[in-house]
Amino acid sequence: MFRNYRGWLPKVRIIAARVAMVGFLALAGGSVQAQESAATEETDTPESIAAVASELSAEIALQPNLTAAAPADDFDQDPWEPFNEKMFNFNREVLDRYFLKPLATGWDFILPDVVQRGVHNMFDNLDVVRRVVNNTLQLKFAGAGTELARFTINSTVGVAGFFDIAKDAFGIEQRDEDTGQTFGTWGMGPGPYLVLPFLPPATVRDGMGYVFDGAMFPPSYFIPWWGTIAGTFTETVNERSLNLDRFERVAETTVDLYGAVRNAYLQRRAAAIKQ
Repeated sequence: MFRNYRGWLPKVRIIAARVAMVGFLALAGGSVQAQESAATEETDTPESIAAVASELSAEIALQPNLTAAAPADDFDQDPWEPFNEKMFNFNREVLDRYFLKPLATGWDFILPDVVQRGVHNMFDNLDVVRRVVNNTLQLKFAGAGTELARFTINSTVGVAGFFDIAKDAFGIEQRDEDTGQTFGTWGMGPGPYLVLPFLPPATVRDGMGYVFDGAMFPPSYFIPWWGTIAGTFTETVNERSLNLDRFERVAETTVDLYGAVRNAYLQRRAAAIKQ
């Protein structure tokens, strides 16, 4: 019995590491400070980049003109706001400022945008299991079929997913679904909003969904645990690099970044579940 437990421990560590590293991008992305530094060359990132980025980067990329929410827009889903805001600021002022952003800046200096976009596409292609499973569980069979078609095209003609041929050549758009959305479709309420270090902003429902999503990442079952961690770290730095200027602009033009990101996140998740 103990041998069985030891056999599962590496898988548990891999899932936890992937969730944590992707979450780090989420919190750090939304926590970009307005700094008195020279502007870097603007990255050419489309509005859909945040579709597979972690949650907070999604709010910024999907809503480039994000501004502080009005008092009437506040949600009752944030009973732990004092704690959440401290965690948000910690990720902004420490984790992103001194760790993730410098790495992403160097990454952006070394790699051209086309390579960064290809790296993004490759990791995105590997998340096909999560999207197929959750489309199916939500009875969106056309979406599941679309994801299978995209994976087949991009994994072959697209050179292991480096190029998004399915979209660029055939106009096949991604049908992104996750376990948190599936829970919401089944009627589960969101629960309180929560921000923790290294983890993406989430509700209780979405937090449980992250665990299931992490378990549906195929490479984690075929490569060593350290390989999965290295891959997730690479993905995190690459996504941050693709959005360097966008994060800066949002941080500079938003008075209450925490409240704006929280409200945008809750609104976006609610809208995604209704679709």
